[in-house]
Amino acid sequence: MSKKILIVDDEAHIRLLLEQTLDPLVDEGVELLTASNGGEALELITRERPELVLLDVMMPVMNGFDVCKRVKADESLAGTFVMMLTAKGQELDRVTGAEVGADLYLTKPFDPDDVLRRAASVLGFENL
Repeated sequence: MSKKILIVDDEAHIRLLLEQTLDPLVDEGVELLTASNGGEALELITRERPELVLLDVMMPVMNGFDVCKRVKADESLAGTFVMMLTAKGQELDRVTGAEVGADLYLTKPFDPDDVLRRAASVLGFENL
């Protein structure tokens, strides 16, 4: 069973950039899934059980904080690692991220190499 990463962002160019960033993991057999809003993300997380979710905050339908809170409250999704990836970099936003259970909080613009390194580490690929 392959490992999965879900990329959640309402901006298509950010989803594409993250897919390109994580391409070395695809070469290792990781499956990339994408969602463009919080509602779609929650559906995919429940159905596909990705090990890692890269989650934007400001999105239509349901924001990233609400998605993270719902995922972390669901015991069946206990192993899901949530990496918030957002333009919301204020201290209050970081505190909110921690309160809803985000495992990691990164702000945009992000360093693609850093995102790849962290994602690889979460999935157990230490030598990428």
